Amino acid sequence: MKVLCLGGGPAGLYFAISMKLRDPRHQVTVLERNRADDTFGWGVVLSDDAMARMKKNDAKSYEAIRASFAYWDDIAVVHKGERIVSGGHGFAGIGRMKMLLLLQERARELGVEMKFQTEFRSAEDYRKDFDLVVATDGINSLVRREYADVFKPDIDQRLVKFIWLGTHQKFDDAFTFIFEKTEWGWFWAHVYQFDADTATFIVDCMPDTWDRAGFADMTKEETIATCERIFAKHLGGHALMSNANHLRGSAVWMQFPRVLCERWYNGNVVLMGDAAATGHYSIGSGSRLAFDSAIALAEYLHSEPTMERAFERYQDERRLEVLRLQSAARNSLEWFERVERYLDMPPVQFAYSLLTRSQRISHENLRLRDKAWLEAAEAWFQVRAGGKPGRRPMFAPFRLRGMELKNRIVVSPMAQYKAVDGCPNDWHFAHYAERAKGGAGLVYTEMTCVSPEGRITPGCPGLYRPEHEAAWKRLADFIHAETTAKLCIQIGHSGRKGSTCVPWEGGIDQPLASGNWQTLAPSAIPYRPVNAKPRAMERADMDLVRDQFVAATRMADRAGADMIEMHGAHGYLLGEFISPLTNKRTDGFGGSLENRLRFPLEVFSAMRAAWPAEKPMSVRISAHDWVPGGVTPDEAVEIARAFHAAGADLIDVSSGQTDPAEKPVYGRMFQTPFSDRIRNETGIATMTVGNISDFDQVNGILMAGRADLVALARMHLADPYWTLHAAVAQGDQDTDWPAPYRGGRDLMMRLRERQQEQIRV
Repeated sequence: MKVLCLGGGPAGLYFAISMKLRDPRHQVTVLERNRADDTFGWGVVLSDDAMARMKKNDAKSYEAIRASFAYWDDIAVVHKGERIVSGGHGFAGIGRMKMLLLLQERARELGVEMKFQTEFRSAEDYRKDFDLVVATDGINSLVRREYADVFKPDIDQRLVKFIWLGTHQKFDDAFTFIFEKTEWGWFWAHVYQFDADTATFIVDCMPDTWDRAGFADMTKEETIATCERIFAKHLGGHALMSNANHLRGSAVWMQFPRVLCERWYNGNVVLMGDAAATGHYSIGSGSRLAFDSAIALAEYLHSEPTMERAFERYQDERRLEVLRLQSAARNSLEWFERVERYLDMPPVQFAYSLLTRSQRISHENLRLRDKAWLEAAEAWFQVRAGGKPGRRPMFAPFRLRGMELKNRIVVSPMAQYKAVDGCPNDWHFAHYAERAKGGAGLVYTEMTCVSPEGRITPGCPGLYRPEHEAAWKRLADFIHAETTAKLCIQIGHSGRKGSTCVPWEGGIDQPLASGNWQTLAPSAIPYRPVNAKPRAMERADMDLVRDQFVAATRMADRAGADMIEMHGAHGYLLGEFISPLTNKRTDGFGGSLENRLRFPLEVFSAMRAAWPAEKPMSVRISAHDWVPGGVTPDEAVEIARAFHAAGADLIDVSSGQTDPAEKPVYGRMFQTPFSDRIRNETGIATMTVGNISDFDQVNGILMAGRADLVALARMHLADPYWTLHAAVAQGDQDTDWPAPYRGGRDLMMRLRERQQEQIRV
């Protein structure tokens, strides 16, 4: 084949090498507009797994690069005057110019023709003369722009301002993150050694900080001098240096563009490296993407029957891998964009949050990397919570007013649809009692309705008749007598989502075949076209519903509940007032967020006044409606503040289920970022829920300060004893089991120890 690489960066050079290794007869040419020894970065970072793939592909270039590497195993986080170091991370750095020269030498040795200081303006000029044209022309790719209608690039310019500098100060013992507060705001640096004398020093800040510092009006020299003053105590008298000699003034600052193309090839032209997709420097994925893509395309061109098939496989498989890496990179860069919400954390928790920001490193993965560091961090978490050092975060106690929970695990509210005339029965008793015995610190009831008309279905339980109170009291008495769990009754009203079938009898949200009742809502908008139109509430309706919530609150107290929650989410009545999708009122209860909150806050305040002062209350909110024009995460912060000011001790953070048009973005722990934001921007305690399935995730959420409590739903449906089993799996000896079940605990512990011994052997 006759191959042309448009761009002589890492992607172009390594693809040229990879093609010649597979067939020396290929004629491979690399065009590069700059000189051979020009470079505009400082150091390149590669992980151990990336290097392993390079070694397999070409041992010779791998050895040459490896010989020039600066290695480190540790990550250091410098914040609030403390330097916290975690090991086991396995990275290597090399100067970008050194790496390019080594790749050029290897390419030359294999017979690759390299033409430097050669401009190109169009791939179209070359595609007839070459069998294959590979666009490796970087983040501002001319080729990508030339065929933008085919490649369909999605370019998202991120918020953080950054400048790529170098220094002769030594940082050879760890990849170092430094955070410094100035009169203008926070600055932080990503620092790593890449040769014996030089380290990369990337300075970041948010745009408003950048503006206040006046960088827009500074020369390049003034900018560098300002950065030197900010980080002076870390530079040891050494200067910061720029090699971006082609840039002047504020142009030395950049904002990262996240690039992903829908299509990666057009005829015989194919994209590679930053031209096709970018990976944020905070996880060092850009060079990895380039090398991995070069290896993959070269391999497919020699294994597939046609070039078209090779391109299809390259696009499909590499794009999928890029999406995974970009997801991690997005998590990382968004953490830095929001870092100011975390900067008041204690240094240990801040460091943990930073280390796990991309979600590629989990709690247990950190244990594999640096067991001693993680155990010390866990001990800090336990001591701070008043718990016992040596236990995992999920087993730390937690206090809300006069209620102390033995651990951070919550049985999430889960509708059972088994009540008769609103009365919970033996099904509910067995369901909740089993989960209380199962080790969770707090057991929530399903939404317990304040009136017959407030039920979702005829199978929903209530708190509006004496027999309801008696049934819930029977359950509360058992839980308190036989377990160490606490009971929270969630109180709500279905609003426009009421008068529907039990799901397995007629379908979710479908109206009853007969016996439908009049529903209420802030506005007369049906949930779906098949549902009856609700009656828009008048003041008398609001007074009645408020008083029903208060009556249910008093019943919950007499029944012995330790805590109650007002349900203000999921498109039920009070959530309908909050969301602009369902509240179209023109009076004082509609329009602005302040007005939309007025009735839910009135109800909550009346409940709080009727609920004992020593007992806690929470509110469940939908932090995102997932529909344009609905509640947004920005508004959710203000909603949480309003309820907290009214006396809420905990915000139960969920999302969605407000409108059938919703389009949630699902994924593991997909709702936890909403909890994280509310907790760390407001200082209010939160509970998170949503696709959380294992104790590794739970411990990570808690340790990183993303929530104070973690609610699991489906896992508790599948296993009422989830918490006890998780304790055994983690070797926890202090979790309390019901006395009759301790023989089962001992057996499980012995089996675990036997498995551990087999692993050690």
